[in-house]
Formats: sequence, structure tokens, C-alpha cells
Amino acid sequence: MRPVEKQPGSIDDPPLSPEGEQRAQRLAQMFGDAGAAGGLEAIYASDDRRAQQTAAPLAQRLHRTPQLFSAGDARTAAARVLREHAGGTVLVIGSGTTVPQMIHELNGVDVGAAAPGESDILYVVSVPSIGRAHLVRIRL
Repeated sequence: MRPVEKQPGSIDDPPLSPEGEQRAQRLAQMFGDAGAAGGLEAIYASDDRRAQQTAAPLAQRLHRTPQLFSAGDARTAAARVLREHAGGTVLVIGSGTTVPQMIHELNGVDVGAAAPGESDILYVVSVPSIGRAHLVRIRL
């Protein structure tokens, strides 16, 4: 998923807006029980500030340290997710360009770049050990 809303302004790596912080808290509530047995195995966040701030409340709730990856290297991050978490459930939070790249690496589908301000989309990619990967798009 993409990080939630940013503060207005022109800095390169803006922080979350107050609305973005609220949405990050809702994300933690939604997935906060996913740390139970068989649940969320890992959280990956790109190295931009908003992705890390979006991941922080859930990571804290689950007592997990987000695994950071370079926003420009979704291919390596996707390979790591597949190698280290085969059969597991992983949440990946990245920028509007990182998420589509990650999805493409995981299942070959091109979802296109997110529209400006579109931060309420969750993509679920299921990668079975045999057969084709599946993609579900959910508007939060």
C-alpha cells in the first residue's frame, strides 16, 4: 500500500499530514491482530519518511521492526520478500511508484502509478508456491 496523506509543501521527503497520521493509526487497528499465529510475518517500508511513519503504529503494536528497502529498488525488495517469507503474510508500504513496481515484480501485473492524492488503496498479492499469483485491489 502507499503511505497515507502528506503535509502540503515542497520538501522532497514530506512528513505525514494529521489526516495521514490518523489513517496510519487506523491501519494499525485494522491489522493489529494480524501478528497472531499465522498472521502478519513482516512489515516492509520504503526508505521515504511517509512510508516509515505509516508503518510505525502497526509495527509498534505488533512489536516488529519494519524492514526498510530503497524506494528505487523494488526488484530487490520483492525478491527478498519471496525468499524470506515464502508462504507468509507481509505488508509492504511504499511510494506511489514503488508499490506498482513491487506488484509487478511479485505477479507481473502492471497496476500503473497511483493518482495524486490516491493513498487509500490496498493491494493484496497472493503468491502461491504453484500456479499464478493473484491480485486484489481494495479501497480503504
